[in-house]
Amino acid sequence: MNRRVRTKVERFILASSSPRRQELLKRIGFEFDVVPASVSELAREGESPRDFALRMAREKAGQVAGRHPGRWVVAADTVVLIDGEMLGKPQSEAEAVEMLSKLRGRTHIVTTGFCIAKGGGPMFEGVVESRVEMVNLSDDEVRWYVSTGEPLDKAGAYGVQGIGAMFIKRVVGSYTNVVGLPLAELMEGMKKLGIVRFEP
Repeated sequence: MNRRVRTKVERFILASSSPRRQELLKRIGFEFDVVPASVSELAREGESPRDFALRMAREKAGQVAGRHPGRWVVAADTVVLIDGEMLGKPQSEAEAVEMLSKLRGRTHIVTTGFCIAKGGGPMFEGVVESRVEMVNLSDDEVRWYVSTGEPLDKAGAYGVQGIGAMFIKRVVGSYTNVVGLPLAELMEGMKKLGIVRFEP
């Protein structure tokens, strides 16, 4: 049985090199091209996590859409919030250890902003938040996990869909949001824009 979701338009573009986002979209049968965006990912003074994540998604989508007129572009950005501090991807093993030391034994917020754009035409965007509780890792567990390499390209220095799953006690809200792309909300936008239709 063909379970592929058929689209009304040509393949869309995912403006992200994230393997997790690509895997989520492939699982539901989407076909797409990957064209990573290159934008400055520095938060502005006083910018909230919601505003920052959405601005990043808009900038990524806009940049790629400008280079590919006539193509739908999907972009997203994910940040982790703990004690009012936004955590992005660690730049080193030491920074990953520092991030995990802040998150262990506590609940943090994962925020993803996403944007669907096509040139200067219709656009759909949103922000999704999930609460994640992490087990109280020992120092040895933190160092071991960082040594696997998994934390080094992920916001907050952990992967809920990978080895890091054993350290996550509870997720309240969208699980796919914690992975990096809130699929239910994204699908709502794709249907509203006429990108996707379901066919038997």
